[in-house]
Amino acid sequence: MTVETTSTLELSPSKLGEKLSAMRLCPPQAQQAMQLSLSRFGQLTPVQAYRMSNSVEVFDGLKRLRAARELSWPLLRVEVHELDSTGAKVRMLCSNASAPLAELEEAWLVRSLYREDRLNQPQIAMLLSRHKSWVCRRLALAEGLSDERTASVRLGLVSVRSAVELGRLPRGNQDAVTREVTGRGLTTRQTALLVQRLLGAAPEQWPELIEQQCKPPPPAAKSSASRRTPTEQLVADAWAMKRLSARLHARLLERSLSSLGEAAGAVVYRELVELRSTLSALSTTLDTCLNIQGEADAA
Repeated sequence: MTVETTSTLELSPSKLGEKLSAMRLCPPQAQQAMQLSLSRFGQLTPVQAYRMSNSVEVFDGLKRLRAARELSWPLLRVEVHELDSTGAKVRMLCSNASAPLAELEEAWLVRSLYREDRLNQPQIAMLLSRHKSWVCRRLALAEGLSDERTASVRLGLVSVRSAVELGRLPRGNQDAVTREVTGRGLTTRQTALLVQRLLGAAPEQWPELIEQQCKPPPPAAKSSASRRTPTEQLVADAWAMKRLSARLHARLLERSLSSLGEAAGAVVYRELVELRSTLSALSTTLDTCLNIQGEADAA
């Protein structure tokens, strides 16, 4: 790494790169909260970046950068550090000490140092002030991730902890089990239990174990006072569908599937195809119900 010097500049968000964003997760709700904070209070702390040959790359403050772009800010305050790529990744970990990176983010960072910066595991351990076994575990986690599972985590379809649990399975089986987990909405605890059972069973027993784990629990007994009437249920479901449909419509218009990347785009495409079939069936049912109601009103 080079000897570090720092300069504070005001730069256009469009001129700042985010090559290191591949090592970070950015949940939509966290991004929305940051955008709201910037619009209300302005920029309280500068974005941290380093110089490359033809660009200035951000290593801390990616949510602020994206929020500034959404708000069409002309300038953003940036602290530019004279670091190389390796030093920037080390600083990324150190800059988030108060709010540590997720285990998966640490794994991606270690893999980047190992694959892109060509450092060996003892060197990475020394740079990050971690034990060699910690580096080995993080590298194994990142290397064991399938592309589809990585895309599912980035899209928020699978939680970080669930992804770590699924990483214990053989790589060739991860995607199929991940589709079951996301399709059936298993919690992190249910996913961990399922993985534990699968690892202790023969492969031919896996479909039965998955089906057992994914059975919905019996409905909890509710008092008659808190139970919704059929009218209330229909109104609540219709309201929720309208709200979610408007949000999904806006997101689809905001960007194309190809902009998400090949793996993430494939996951979203599959989910949207299934959604279209569901909505088509719902539309037919709605037409039937509304036509019957219209005839009844006319009579």
